[in-house]
This record gives sequence, structure tokens and C-alpha cells, in this order.
Amino acid sequence: MDVKRAMEIYRSSDMFAVHLGGDSVWIENVDEANGMATVQVGTTPQKTKTVSVDRLHEGKPEREH
Repeated sequence: MDVKRAMEIYRSSDMFAVHLGGDSVWIENVDEANGMATVQVGTTPQKTKTVSVDRLHEGKPEREH
């Protein structure tokens, strides 16, 4: 995913299927300048990660190798 699309999803009131590896995630913040996103993994608000937006995928989950 690119930064522009991550921002569109973050700002939208609609729900989008976003995945990090095989995990469903919710985009909580996007750092446009650095190409990073803070995501909530699954349904646990305390389980967050900050990752490069290019690791995020829209649609069906992709497995990390």
C-alpha cells in the first residue's frame, strides 16, 4: 500500500479490510512524511505496531514469509 491510500483509508468513515501479513489491522495513524502507519492488530486496542505503509495490504490477507 502507498501512503496516499493509507491516508484515504484512515480518513474514511467506511471500513476497509487491511492486513499486515496474515493479521487484520485497523489504521490508527499515518505519518505521511516518513511513510509509516500505526496500526491496531486484531481487536485488542493495546496491541499496536508502527510499520512502513508498504507492509500493509488491502483486501485478502497475505502471509509474510
